[in-house]
Amino acid sequence: MKKTLAALAALAMTTMIAGSAVAQNYPDRPVRVTVPFGAGGVADLTVRIVTEKLGQKLGQRFIIENMPGAGGIASARAALSAAPDGYTLTLLSNGNAVSVPLFKSLPYDPVKDFMPISILGTFDFILGVNAASPYKTLADVLAYGKQNPGKLNVGTINVGSTQNLSAELFKSQTGLNFYVVPYRGTPEVIIALLRDDVNLMIDTYAAMKSNLQDNKIRALATTGPERSEILPDVPTVMQSGVKDYDVTSWNALFAPAGTPPAVIDTLNKALREVLADADVKKRLLELGISARPTSPEELSKRLKDDIAKWGAVIEKAGIPKQ
Repeated sequence: MKKTLAALAALAMTTMIAGSAVAQNYPDRPVRVTVPFGAGGVADLTVRIVTEKLGQKLGQRFIIENMPGAGGIASARAALSAAPDGYTLTLLSNGNAVSVPLFKSLPYDPVKDFMPISILGTFDFILGVNAASPYKTLADVLAYGKQNPGKLNVGTINVGSTQNLSAELFKSQTGLNFYVVPYRGTPEVIIALLRDDVNLMIDTYAAMKSNLQDNKIRALATTGPERSEILPDVPTVMQSGVKDYDVTSWNALFAPAGTPPAVIDTLNKALREVLADADVKKRLLELGISARPTSPEELSKRLKDDIAKWGAVIEKAGIPKQ
């Protein structure tokens, strides 16, 4: 027994020493980051802005590989097929948390198969109306919905997206009887809003930015717990009378399970410094993203909490598993 304990202690010490050595030399070659979105989108630009500075700080290039489609499965699989040595990372998002309760099965478990590093940024959604509509505040929309059950239409992108589920959560928490109308993409939602086919839409600031600036769409509320940094004059949904309504999405870096903790710590510390950089914060904010580093433990909790949160919304809305 004593020999076994001694052997285990020696193994643990060897692992710690090896991990420390890895961290001291890490990274000594380029780092690959798989991204489950196409080039030029908000998530892609977020990770590029951050990893550009991260690479400068750590002295190695971070190479982005865009692998859009298939619900992020291709990107996740590519990361998991690599050695867990810190030289292949992946971007996961709130969408991965939604996927767990939304799909009948996934070829990976975001909680068990990945090690969290840090959130890169968070972003709210916007509840917007046609600027020519009579609705000046969210309270106006709520009043119309209460007086006209079944006549209010809310447009979002595809079923199961965070935007779509945000509308379902809004429906549940307001007690209103309205239709959530899914479209294939944001352009179709905006066209529907400007044609008055829908009364309200929910999407990101980046998706609605040009129409907001051209005064074609009026922002009535943002979905986060606090007012948006990019739209400080727009109240939150909670401030507009819907108690406890809080939707904030995120993008974060993860590594395959088994990556040395010392490497995770090196990346987390560097990311905290990068995300505090004034230029990085400014560039992200222009995309509607708030730079918000976290500890690995905080990110792990956020992932698990969002899986539970959106699972409950999916169940209540009666959305069938895909």
